[in-house]
Amino acid sequence: MNDMRKITAILPARLLAAAQDATGQGVTETLRRALETLAHSDWSRRMLALEGRAPLDVDLDDLRQDRTLDGSDRAV
Repeated sequence: MNDMRKITAILPARLLAAAQDATGQGVTETLRRALETLAHSDWSRRMLALEGRAPLDVDLDDLRQDRTLDGSDRAV
């Protein structure tokens, strides 16, 4: 988050006040949290849209084997 931009936003006063009450923070932190939440929601929606189509290099038989953690076979 090194690159910062200064913005001007025209928002409904009640909406901003309600959001600030919810966060307990000032305008900048409230807007930052709202934008982070929006970005996370979009990311989550895109991940759900994959519906298991992301290729994973996982050997299920290897995962099913029991492992002991006696030092010789450490799970990483």
